[in-house]
Amino acid sequence: MEKHASPQPGCASDASPAGSPLRDIRAGILDMFPFCLAVLPWGILAGSMAVQAGLPLWQCIGLSALVFAGAAQLVTLGLVMSGANVVTILITVFFITTQHIIYALTLREYVSRLALRYRLSIGFLLTDELFALSGGKSVQKPRSVSYLIAAGGFFYVCWVIFSLAGIAMATRIPDLASYHLDFSIIAMFITIVVPMVRNISTLLGVMLSLTLSMVLGYYHVEGAVVIAGLSGMFFSALFSRDREVTP
Repeated sequence: MEKHASPQPGCASDASPAGSPLRDIRAGILDMFPFCLAVLPWGILAGSMAVQAGLPLWQCIGLSALVFAGAAQLVTLGLVMSGANVVTILITVFFITTQHIIYALTLREYVSRLALRYRLSIGFLLTDELFALSGGKSVQKPRSVSYLIAAGGFFYVCWVIFSLAGIAMATRIPDLASYHLDFSIIAMFITIVVPMVRNISTLLGVMLSLTLSMVLGYYHVEGAVVIAGLSGMFFSALFSRDREVTP
């Protein structure tokens, strides 16, 4: 394999030789800003639900600061309020967050060259939003370390602040869930998914997932979203492979 001289692993210049760290930091924050606005109602809902679940203040804050996964937090709180045991919560959260394994594998080729402190930082900050901005394999050059950490760090700070706002509002505005703040989840994921639909196989997979999720949800099938998502990915992969095989 041909070798090229490169800077030491972990340096921002590994990913973006032509850019400067300050410019990458600013770009990361600006690019993440719309996602932060979209997640505002979601963060407020997560904070208020933690209070409604009866968690003490330090646990309400720690849930957002340490778990840092909106869907996992909301599902966990729902299970806690329904009296589910720890094993059920852990298994459910594991399957909900399995997409992060795909994200990590997609970025592995680039991130594996970085120093451990950068790998750990990017791994903790790797949300759906950061993966959407990272570009994965759809861009010619991966984002710089400065860009990824700035964007992910900014989103993290905003999420914690929004959750704190929800904790404070829970004592003043009862039953925030009745305001349907969770609609922001749908709006945000639309902005993430639509730009990634670049070919017919992906489009068909998304349409199948959407249709199945509505049908299974209508009939109250447990795990409807998981089943629909896996079915869409499986169909998309089969369709793409058949197109490659067909002359």
